[in-house]
Amino acid sequence: MRLVSAAWPRQGRSPALLLLLLLGSCLRLVGAARRPNVLLVLTDDQDAELGGMTPLKKTKALIGEKGMTFSSAYVPSALCCPSRASILTGKYPHNHHVVNNTLEGNCSSKSWQKIQEPNTFPAILRSLCGYQTFFAGKYLNEYGAPDAGGLEHVPLGWSYWYALEKNSKYYNYTLSINGKARTHGENYSVDYLTDVLANLSLDFLDYKSNSEPFFMMISTPAPHSPWTAAPQYQKEFQNVFAPRNKNFNIHGTNKHWLIRQAKTPMTNSSIQFLDDAFRRRWQTLLSVDDLVEKLVKRLDGTGELDNTYIFYTSDNGYHTGQFSLPIDKRQLYEFDIKVPLLVRGPGIKPNQTSKMLVSNIDLGPTILDLAGYDLNKTQMDGVSLLPILKGASNLTWRSDVLVEYQGEGRNVTDPTCPSLSPGVSQCFPDCVCEDAYNNTYACVRTLSSLWNLQYCEFDDQEVFVEVYNITADPDQITNIAKTIDPELLGKMNYRLMMLQSCSGPTCRTPGVFDPGYRFDLRLMFSNHGSIRTRRFSKHPL
Repeated sequence: MRLVSAAWPRQGRSPALLLLLLLGSCLRLVGAARRPNVLLVLTDDQDAELGGMTPLKKTKALIGEKGMTFSSAYVPSALCCPSRASILTGKYPHNHHVVNNTLEGNCSSKSWQKIQEPNTFPAILRSLCGYQTFFAGKYLNEYGAPDAGGLEHVPLGWSYWYALEKNSKYYNYTLSINGKARTHGENYSVDYLTDVLANLSLDFLDYKSNSEPFFMMISTPAPHSPWTAAPQYQKEFQNVFAPRNKNFNIHGTNKHWLIRQAKTPMTNSSIQFLDDAFRRRWQTLLSVDDLVEKLVKRLDGTGELDNTYIFYTSDNGYHTGQFSLPIDKRQLYEFDIKVPLLVRGPGIKPNQTSKMLVSNIDLGPTILDLAGYDLNKTQMDGVSLLPILKGASNLTWRSDVLVEYQGEGRNVTDPTCPSLSPGVSQCFPDCVCEDAYNNTYACVRTLSSLWNLQYCEFDDQEVFVEVYNITADPDQITNIAKTIDPELLGKMNYRLMMLQSCSGPTCRTPGVFDPGYRFDLRLMFSNHGSIRTRRFSKHPL
C-alpha cells in the first residue's frame, strides 16, 4: 500500500546553490565515487542490560553480524527528550538545555527551535552537505503542542517530515505530514504506527532523488508504553518474565532517597504488572524487527545497501523491578543509561564487538564525518566513531562520559500519595514513585583498563554521593562512596565538575584515567574569575 504519491512535498534547493554549498563545506568528498547514505533507526525505551535485544533476531543478523556491536554505549540522560536532543545536537543536556520531557524543561520549546534546531546534524547535512533528509516517527515529547508551534512547525533540516504529535502511541495518533495534520485510527492494516513508519520509509526509498545521498531517521514507538503489539505478535513470549537478577525486588540500601522510598518486597500486583509489561515490550519489538528487515531488503534490491551505513540504537534504557522500582527509566544505573548500538556499512568488518566507551552525543559527529563535514566547524561535545568503525589501530580513546538529569514534578503533594513528601511524580498505585522535582544528579561513567567505575552526585539538600565498581558489582548493589580511596574520590569529584561545565572541545579533554589527565585547580575558574559549578540551573532557559 502506498501512503504517498511520487510528488512528495519537500523544501527545495537550487542545483547552483547545492553545488556552492557542497564545494564550501564538504570539499573532500567532491569527486568521490559516491557519498554514503545513512539510516538511523531509533527505538524508544529499549534497554541493553535486561535482554532488550533478545527479540530482534533479524536486526542482530542484518546489522550486528554484518558490522559492529558496541557493548558500552550510554546515553547522557536516561529520559526520552533530553536524550533525543543529545542525538540531534551532539551535545550534553547542560549545553542543549533540554532537561526533561516538559515544555518548561525545554522539550521542543520555542527556545529549542530557535537556538538548537538550526544546528542539529540533519540541518548541517541538508544545508551544507547536500543530503536529502527524511524523518518519520517520534521526535521530541512535546512536539506539536500549541505552545510549541503546533504540527505546522517543521524543524530546519528535514526535506521530508512525518512526525508524531507528542509521545509514543501505536493507534489513534496524529502525524505532521510536512506541517499538515493527518489523523490515524485503530485499524491495524492502515494505522499501526510501526508499520506506517516502515511503509513511509519504503516509499521514500522509491521516490527519492537518485542524484543526492540521503539520511533517514526512523523513530519507532516501540517498546514504549502502552506496549500495544501487532495482532500477530500478541501471544508471543507467554512464558517470559522480567529477569530476576541480583538487584530485582531488593531494597536500595545506601542509595538516594528516591530509591530508598520503594517498598520491598514489591506487592504481587506490581510484580504481575511489570512481568506483563516486560512481555508486551518484547512483543512490540517484533514489528521493529520486521521494519529493519524490510528496509535492508529494499536497500539491497535497489543496489544501495553496500553504500549505506545503518545505525540502530535507543534513546534510553529501562528497568522492571530493579531495587523494587516497578517500571520506568530516569535513574543513574546501568539498566537505564546503557543502550544497544549496532552499526553496519562500507568498510566495517562483520561480526565485531567494540568495548570502547561511547555515548549518543557521538552519533551526530560520526554521521557528519561520514558525509565529509569538518567537525571543527561544529560546537558538538561528542566525537566521531569512524576510527573505531574502520578498525583504527593504536587508537587513543576517552575513558569517561557524563550522565546528567534534572527531575520532573512540582513542589506539591501527590493527591494519590498524601503521605509522601511534595514533589514526587510517576507514582504507582502502591505509592512507589519513580521521579521527583529534585531528582537531580550528575555522574561520571568511567571505563578504562584500570577501572570500570561510576561516580554520581545529587544536587539537593542531601548532596548524596553514589559510587560503584561495576567490575566487582555489575548489579550496582553496593555503594562504595564511603570506602573508596579518598584521593580517587576527589579526582572524580573534580572531573565531574569539569564535565558539567564543558562545551565542545573541553568535553573531550582527558579523563581521570587518561594518560594526559592533569589535576589543575585553575581550570575550575572561568575567564571571568567565577568558580565553575557542577550544579544544574533551576531555570535552564
